[in-house]
Amino acid sequence: MPPEPFLRSVKLLRDQIPDAAKYPFDIPALKSLDELELHPNVTFFIGENGSGKSTLIEALAVSMGFNAEGGGKNQFFSTRRSESELHKHLRVVKSALRRPRTGFFLRAESFYNLASDLERDPQTLEAYGGRSFHDQSHGEGFIALVNHRFGANGLYILDEPEAALSPQRQLALLKSIDVLVRDGESQLIIATHSPIVLAYPQARIYALSASGIETVRYEETEHFALTRDFLNDRERYLRRLFTD
Repeated sequence: MPPEPFLRSVKLLRDQIPDAAKYPFDIPALKSLDELELHPNVTFFIGENGSGKSTLIEALAVSMGFNAEGGGKNQFFSTRRSESELHKHLRVVKSALRRPRTGFFLRAESFYNLASDLERDPQTLEAYGGRSFHDQSHGEGFIALVNHRFGANGLYILDEPEAALSPQRQLALLKSIDVLVRDGESQLIIATHSPIVLAYPQARIYALSASGIETVRYEETEHFALTRDFLNDRERYLRRLFTD
């Protein structure tokens, strides 16, 4: 029996939107957004580039008090403000029984900025393993952050964490997620393109598309189907791809 989730659901306050024809409210998937229930363990957002998954997960993170470029709630660096207005129009339904002990917003595209901010305070860097992320490969830094900074009873929001990870390290991330969920009773919300990361069992998967937002099973995702079909008949795919 999973524990009570820190975040139960997220709701769009549609009646407070000033102009539904402007970004980000004009994104097709967000036009149909009402209320999404979040899984106590792991919730995934998937979709093509531009589908709104990163916009939604960023807004959720900012509404929970995390820095838009990533980090914990005590990090306030800003390289270039680019977050949308969506977070101002979300209502996050929280548990009345539990509060997260810790948390983190990890986004691949601004990880360099996070690493630079952490370098300014060697004492803070100790909580991340004591070694600058700029002195590690991108993938090593990601895994080190998860292993040193993520702990039990935490709320973790991840935007495309696989961007820096080899397939082997994506499996290592899956193991870390499982430890956080099973032993640490943590809750994770993840936007991803990776069929490996997406394979975490019993998670809830929301697919964002021009048709809206729907719940799908892992085997129903394009990530799974395309990867399976390509590996099963690579030559046929390549012939079709390279033929005029």
